[in-house]
Amino acid sequence: MIWRYFLVLLLIHSSLAQPGKGPVESIKPPEPNGPVEPINPPEPKGPEEPIKPPKPKAASPPIKWPTLSGAEPLVVARGGASGMFPESSNLAYQYALATSLPSVAIFCDLQLTKDEIGICLSSLKLENATDIKLKIPDGEKTYDVNGEEIHGWFTLDYPVQQLISNVTLMQDIFTRTSLYDGLYAITTPDDVKRTVPDNPLWLNVEYDMFYNQHKLSAARYIQDSAQYWTPQYISSPEIGFLRAMDRKVDKKKTKLIFKFNKKDMVEPTTKETYGDILGKLPTIKSFASGILVHKDYIWQVSPNNYLTSPTTLVADAHREGLEVFVFGLQNDGYMSYNCSYDPIKEYLNFVGSSDFAVDGVLTEFPSTASEAIECFAHKKPIERILPALVISHNGASGDYPGSTDLAYQKAMDMGTDIIDCSVQMSKDGVPFCMGDADLTKGTNAFKSFMDQSKTIPELQSKSGIFSFDLTWSEIKTLRPKTEVQGAQGERQRNPLFKDKGNLLTLAEFLELAKTKESVGIMVVVQKAAYLASKQGLGVVDAVTDALNNSTFNKKTTRTVMIVSDDTSVLARFKDVPNYKRILSITHDISDAPKGMVDEVKKHADGVLVSKESVLVPNQAFFIVNSTKLVEEMHAANLSVYVGILKNEFVTLAFDYISDPYVQLATVFGDQKVDGVVTDFPATAVAFLTSECSNPDHFLMGSIIPGDLFKLGGTKILPPPLAPAPALGLGDIVDPPLPPVAAKSNMSSSNSSSSTTHTADAPSKDSSNAPTAANVVGLSIISCLLLSFLCIRY
Repeated sequence: MIWRYFLVLLLIHSSLAQPGKGPVESIKPPEPNGPVEPINPPEPKGPEEPIKPPKPKAASPPIKWPTLSGAEPLVVARGGASGMFPESSNLAYQYALATSLPSVAIFCDLQLTKDEIGICLSSLKLENATDIKLKIPDGEKTYDVNGEEIHGWFTLDYPVQQLISNVTLMQDIFTRTSLYDGLYAITTPDDVKRTVPDNPLWLNVEYDMFYNQHKLSAARYIQDSAQYWTPQYISSPEIGFLRAMDRKVDKKKTKLIFKFNKKDMVEPTTKETYGDILGKLPTIKSFASGILVHKDYIWQVSPNNYLTSPTTLVADAHREGLEVFVFGLQNDGYMSYNCSYDPIKEYLNFVGSSDFAVDGVLTEFPSTASEAIECFAHKKPIERILPALVISHNGASGDYPGSTDLAYQKAMDMGTDIIDCSVQMSKDGVPFCMGDADLTKGTNAFKSFMDQSKTIPELQSKSGIFSFDLTWSEIKTLRPKTEVQGAQGERQRNPLFKDKGNLLTLAEFLELAKTKESVGIMVVVQKAAYLASKQGLGVVDAVTDALNNSTFNKKTTRTVMIVSDDTSVLARFKDVPNYKRILSITHDISDAPKGMVDEVKKHADGVLVSKESVLVPNQAFFIVNSTKLVEEMHAANLSVYVGILKNEFVTLAFDYISDPYVQLATVFGDQKVDGVVTDFPATAVAFLTSECSNPDHFLMGSIIPGDLFKLGGTKILPPPLAPAPALGLGDIVDPPLPPVAAKSNMSSSNSSSSTTHTADAPSKDSSNAPTAANVVGLSIISCLLLSFLCIRY
């Protein structure tokens, strides 16, 4: 339900540091005065006390989890919802509470100030997550930290009041939004307990030995704070600290957890590597009740980033009576290629197996971890609640090269409702499936047929090697290739299969679809006028013949969609009653006036539009508005399909918290689209067959456009993007298709490979003006590589 996002607005009133009980009074930041100023967000409405999430409406049947206790795994929010907001800000804590399982624990990486007060920051160095370099530019120092010289701004050089009063938090991962930087003060564990008083507090003490060398003690601070709060968990990678705390804590109230760092790192107390300590679980049991390990300790990963098999660590630890907690799972981090950039799928590797489950997950995206545990782990698929279709885009092209037999078979195996074929034509008139007429976009054509490269302005501005210049025999020799994401192509898709699979003729595609009775088809026909007049190729006739030969023109229970941006093409299929004709709108639109909707109704049964035509992003890559397009089309009994959806976080607006399931919940649940076209149909099917697809589910819900963006206050941003135009007559009505030119007359119009072609065939305006998606997408993709420096081990 949308309550989870609406609650955030109500929580803002207490998101800045608040005064209250405790050993240190939290101090609000002073009025702005300086070159970089904290910006106060708008004054919210709502009650004064912290808001608690509602209880589930109905409890699911109890599950016997393969955890040590048999209870469901604990979700531990690292610095709150720090995948979205600055880590350890009060807003991050409250957002985690509002969007996660009710039992969520709050994780505070404890650092000590000059006056031995604890603050919550994951890094020993303040400049990694605050603006201290700007506020105190001459404060850099060098310290020996466990034998390594570290340069930076350190917490132990400043009293807590100076930090809280003058320094504000910043997002420490560059691919995440900076919208909330400078708004929130550094927090203490006192602030955490005031903000989320009823939830478990987890303190992690990473550098106790370093602080001891400077006469500061985390143990003393925790003991002195015991009259105000008690942490339910204390973790550390230092055995000496945990042994000391073992004698000081009430084990009925506080669990001690040994944190494993990288296997080749040396534990400072014993001087052994963590890899060696891993074989001494009985010894760990003597001073701790659990272990906290990186995900690679539990699943073996091949050098080329594929999961191979799980280790026995969880079973071994459980046998010793040790709980196991895992970290390193990030929606916007690097996950194994097996996961198809689906964060839920990655979590299920650790909580969804019938053989084992970790006892908790430490994450910067607690809402996603909660979804995995509540709606997917150990749950059977449910009958669909939402009447929407999942349509592949070039098959399961997120997993295999698009338009290949492998991609189509994967889509069908995953329960996709409709598989698609974008029809291209070979020089000898064979219709086949390919995402684009330019073969360089989906194959290695440039390597084999570079001499066929040419520029055709009415098709695209760049040169290419086009399908209608090669025979089918030549095209079959090409190797397909997978799409990549990111500014430098660093987000590969299933690279082991990057050139595997075979391209299919339209006839082969139709026969493959018939092997699964429940699968429908979507046949996409574009550039029919150009192909007819300039290449002498009748793509409409070829599609008609193929459909007839495969008997799809006969009455059938299968869904058959014919998609085109040309209404004259759609008109050629109007006499077959079981064909559903879909008009493709190839640019973003902001509205569909009734007169235009009525015009669409004359030619089509529905429309295929961009996701930006339904949910509008701004220049900061936040969704700030929703159009009435779906409502307007539905009023005329026209279906609305939206695409192209992808799983990679670089394609998701910040509102979706790098979680493709939140995007699906929004387009299906709130916008009520009739179907989505996606590179990752398995993810869409998983959502629609999960309990989280229920709009009334207490955990999952749609975003409210603009809400998260408003929390950024009054920051100065670039000028807003120009709004997309409304649907116009030129987007709908097309002149009749020209006759197919005779091949014997084509030689004069087909020049050498270096010639630039122009065509006089009628076509819609194919303006290359940047859309909202193009412009705002660059803002996140261009900085993707910087994340390598910031993604934690």
